[in-house]
Amino acid sequence: MILYGTGDPIEALYLLDPHIVSVHCKDGDWPPCDEPNALGKERALGEGSVGIDAFIHKLKQIGYRGVLSIEREEPIHSVRDADIRKAVHLLKSLTGRA
Repeated sequence: MILYGTGDPIEALYLLDPHIVSVHCKDGDWPPCDEPNALGKERALGEGSVGIDAFIHKLKQIGYRGVLSIEREEPIHSVRDADIRKAVHLLKSLTGRA
């Protein structure tokens, strides 16, 4: 949602709560305000504007116990692999599944 400038993913959880069956964890920054149709910049999980700690906290509040899929589209394999490993560690620490 942030990458497309369409809304706040944490606020969306309040609206979508009864319909959530899976979650993709992805982070990024908002697109520039002065560029119509621009996309935001994808970032490693925990390094963008999502606020992954608050996002995971809200998932816990609504009782979500499903899979947290990590999505990372970094084109450089070594960077993508390192980012995914960091994301796994981050999600385990935030969910208490370490």
